[in-house]
Amino acid sequence: MARARNRIAGFISVLGELLITAGLVLGLFVVYSLWWTNVLADRAADKEGDQVRDHWAAGPGALDTKDGIGFLHVPAMDDDEILVKKGTDTAILNNGVAGYYTEPIKSALPQDKQGNFTLAAHRDGHGAKFHNIHKLKNGDAIVFETNDTWYVYKVYRTMPSTTKYNVDVLQPVPKGSGRTKPGRYVTLTTCTPMYTSDFRYIVWGELERTEKVDHDRTPPAELR
Repeated sequence: MARARNRIAGFISVLGELLITAGLVLGLFVVYSLWWTNVLADRAADKEGDQVRDHWAAGPGALDTKDGIGFLHVPAMDDDEILVKKGTDTAILNNGVAGYYTEPIKSALPQDKQGNFTLAAHRDGHGAKFHNIHKLKNGDAIVFETNDTWYVYKVYRTMPSTTKYNVDVLQPVPKGSGRTKPGRYVTLTTCTPMYTSDFRYIVWGELERTEKVDHDRTPPAELR
């Protein structure tokens, strides 16, 4: 009987140690996913952003879709500027940037006379550039900065949750947004709820005005 009890006690002790080890491994994985990937992504994004601004400082040129087309500024999300690049593949977004869609529905660009400038970014980990997307409300500013122009959009509708397969939110006239006529729209998309990728959170804005970039790159009033 004593031997059996010792075996049981030994088994429980080993099981406890295994559970503790598993908990530590899981904890380290969470730290890596939600903190260290942010550190690495922010470093990569800063480096790429500096390259874009260096190109701009060299003078006007053709649209550069490889290094980045400009910077997104969203004051209500409490974030710094977000570099925007072409594509929404994980390999792109994991570098702490936002990407504009090339598929399943090709994004318009801000300078286009009509269309929907559609963007995606991570909500958690890898820079988490859209982590605070839920803070956006109607009337908030979304500003996009290019080499020569500030594009000032205003939020007019949000969709807190929709299926990941709902690509109609990316249409030139985004379905579900309440708009029915062509215009100049911006759409922000990211995963929801936080720490999952089950659904998508959508924010729509409409272009209110543009401002030419001056010599000092003085930002529009919404960013001052």
